[in-house]
Amino acid sequence: MTAPTFTVDTFRHLCRSSPWRWQSLRFELHRKFPAANGSGENPDTADTAAALKCWVRRPGALRVETLEGTLLASTTKINESRDSLFISGNRKPWLLPPSLVNPVRDGNGFVVRRPEALYGEPAYGSGRFSAALDPVELAGDRPVPLEAPFANVAEISDIAPVSHQGREAVEAVLTPNASYRPTFADAPLLFPGRTAVRIDLETGICVASQSLDGETAGAGHWMVLLGIDEYMLDDLFEEVSMGLTDVRSHIPWDLGPTQ
Repeated sequence: MTAPTFTVDTFRHLCRSSPWRWQSLRFELHRKFPAANGSGENPDTADTAAALKCWVRRPGALRVETLEGTLLASTTKINESRDSLFISGNRKPWLLPPSLVNPVRDGNGFVVRRPEALYGEPAYGSGRFSAALDPVELAGDRPVPLEAPFANVAEISDIAPVSHQGREAVEAVLTPNASYRPTFADAPLLFPGRTAVRIDLETGICVASQSLDGETAGAGHWMVLLGIDEYMLDDLFEEVSMGLTDVRSHIPWDLGPTQ
């Protein structure tokens, strides 16, 4: 993929594009905490206790493990549906998934304006990786009027193409405005002051963030994308698999104590 020439507007368009750029994802998430010297952590030496291995399949399927393979969370009842008697007091349950509606796109295929749809990624813990999977909070759903200064959710500077874990990405430094509203209040992608963020070019995911100022300097996250649009069975997202027995494996029979 050839990286386009990024402007402030193009960067915002990419931040709005994630719902239309992938359907399933396998990744590692490494949390980064403020460093005593304000320099942040090297992701290669970060505390593995803060790392997760995750599988996400849109819409709503999630599996989370430690790096050692201990299951921490998985979705259940992912095949539930609403029957003809379901009644809701609002329109949200009847909105279509983003993949079934068409946004307004620019010449690079990035999203200029997002239509009304059923947005939202499955969350675990604080919701940081859910916000990172669809970083629309960095740009807002649509462009703002040019005559309204600081109406954008964040001011963007120092845009540059970078390589992130061998993948094409774009990096920028963002400073939140008063209109910035994080998807999860306790897990904002932007910290007070300046935050450096990286957006994966193929998926539109925020693969890295790091606070640059103040007491939060060094805090953020680092994601390693391991697989995109892989086929994922329902069994992957159930705590106990209900699949068929693998008859190639020996099946032990417990006959009780022998005489």
